[in-house]
Amino acid sequence: MLLPPTTPMTRPSAEDDAGSRLMDHLLELRTRLLRAVAGLVLLFVALLPFANRLYALLAQPLLEKLPKGGQLIAVEVASPFFAPLKLAFFVALVIAMPWLLYQLWAFVAPGLYKRERKLALPLLVSALLLFYIGCAFAYFIVLPAVFTFLNKVTPAGVAMMTDINAYLDFVLVIFLAFGASFELPVALVILALLGWVTPKQLREWRGYAVVAIFVLAAIITPPDVVSQLLLAVPMILLYEAGIVAASAMRPTRTPGTASPE
Repeated sequence: MLLPPTTPMTRPSAEDDAGSRLMDHLLELRTRLLRAVAGLVLLFVALLPFANRLYALLAQPLLEKLPKGGQLIAVEVASPFFAPLKLAFFVALVIAMPWLLYQLWAFVAPGLYKRERKLALPLLVSALLLFYIGCAFAYFIVLPAVFTFLNKVTPAGVAMMTDINAYLDFVLVIFLAFGASFELPVALVILALLGWVTPKQLREWRGYAVVAIFVLAAIITPPDVVSQLLLAVPMILLYEAGIVAASAMRPTRTPGTASPE
């Protein structure tokens, strides 16, 4: 009795392996994105009942500096609803940032070398902490100083009353400006690790950096000297901290190679 010829087993081709790996990465990316969005949405929903309280807390630095009887106003009809809602989403985004970054890290980390993971994780944590410190500095130091200055320069006979939407946009810009500016040490360390700059070059460029910092502070802050100085001075100190951190984290020199500096 003749048996039908058996079909030889075919090994998966390189293209099939690559396609399978790509599909696995896409599925993993979708899972991480869904988890990130789900966490953000849950936190946003949890903060909705406290939206008005959050706005009252945000408005406190201005209300404390207004003359007696001064208050915020709502020019648009729907502003009393949308302004606290917008603030609640921003607060949810800031609070959920560790969760969002963890999802990003969990997706990227398996593809990194051990040394890269050891360098990337401290930088990620430092960037997050510096952003929070920048926002806190803006709320507790910058906003009271700015509103004190603006209250003093308000012409006589002019009532200083701000629309709640305009105030919210103003404060959020301040938060983002200071939060992003406080990332300067992390940016300098990354540039040094990539080999684009060296700590010696950063020290030599100190004078140019100070000028650039003051120009940047004048662009991204409100048109008053107080907020510009309150951004420029910490950035100069952070630039010096970035030089120290870049010197500490730069790759060690192997024997027989030239010094990176």
